Amino acid sequence: MKFNKNKILSAALGTVFSMGIASTTFAADYIVGVSWSNFQEERWKKDEAGIIKGLGDNAKYISSDAGGSAEKQLSDIESLITRGANAIIILAWDAEAILPAVAKAQAEGIAVLGYDRLIEAKDVFYLTFDNKEVGRMQARAVLKAQPTGNYVFIKGAPTDPNADFLHSGQLEVLKEAIDSGKIKIVGEQYTDGWKPENAQNNMEQILTATANKVDAVVASNDGTAGGVVAALTAQGLEGMPVSGQDGDHAALNRVARGLQTVSVWKDARALGKAAGEIAVQLAKGQPAANAIKWSGGTKGVEMDTILLAPVPITQANLNVVIDAGWISKDKVCQGAQASVAACK
Repeated sequence: MKFNKNKILSAALGTVFSMGIASTTFAADYIVGVSWSNFQEERWKKDEAGIIKGLGDNAKYISSDAGGSAEKQLSDIESLITRGANAIIILAWDAEAILPAVAKAQAEGIAVLGYDRLIEAKDVFYLTFDNKEVGRMQARAVLKAQPTGNYVFIKGAPTDPNADFLHSGQLEVLKEAIDSGKIKIVGEQYTDGWKPENAQNNMEQILTATANKVDAVVASNDGTAGGVVAALTAQGLEGMPVSGQDGDHAALNRVARGLQTVSVWKDARALGKAAGEIAVQLAKGQPAANAIKWSGGTKGVEMDTILLAPVPITQANLNVVIDAGWISKDKVCQGAQASVAACK
């Protein structure tokens, strides 16, 4: 890694920066910047707390929020470079559009960690949950609840490689039933920005096109699942199998109420903590512990990677997220179905 005298000096002096969402206020040996794609989503606050915990006393945290703008994220990363970051964690809004900023950071000798979403470029560290397995878990749960009938795929953002990783996992599980004719795909849409309102609009259009003849929906995250459930409820179709992921509080409550079949829980606290720890190691010029070589992206770029294990949450095991302190029993169980064991 290129030695950057100015950045080391800035870090050693413990310079305090006031820009960004938040920053720690103590002197530290390194500065770690985080570029958030859209910090307003519920889960990223948990990720941020995990990152700060992972940094410990080893690094100062600085951050910025692109607010769903690829253009702003480019300028945000340039700002993090200017502010002395020794490592930058990037939650990419657009995985391709971000590449010039990644190259600029790397040219300055700054380590880059692609967080949760793949940034497929040489020497970028990739940290995420196993997204293909998330897709498999979603499809398994929906297939178990509804083994035949008309299925809809509500996918993630077309600019996010995770959307296709998830869908490929979903198809692995459902392929046999699709090929045999037990399942018929009657609608399939990407969801711009992963926004619930876009998912709701897509689902409404599919319901109109099929005259409401839908039996199950494989939605790729809890936000899109929320939009799907809203569209179904408006047509009196609530309660059909719907998948999601992230363990959003509203989604876990929908699981308890019978409005969503599964939310694949990815403990953002663990992911964030791992990112903070890895960022410090990378800033020091050290390899990250327990990394594997991975080349599963569309470009086949070999990357150092850590894939954490997700957990599917259904009515049968809602106690897992309650016992882990992810969500309180009161929040999960508000309006829950009487048969939900965790709510008794």
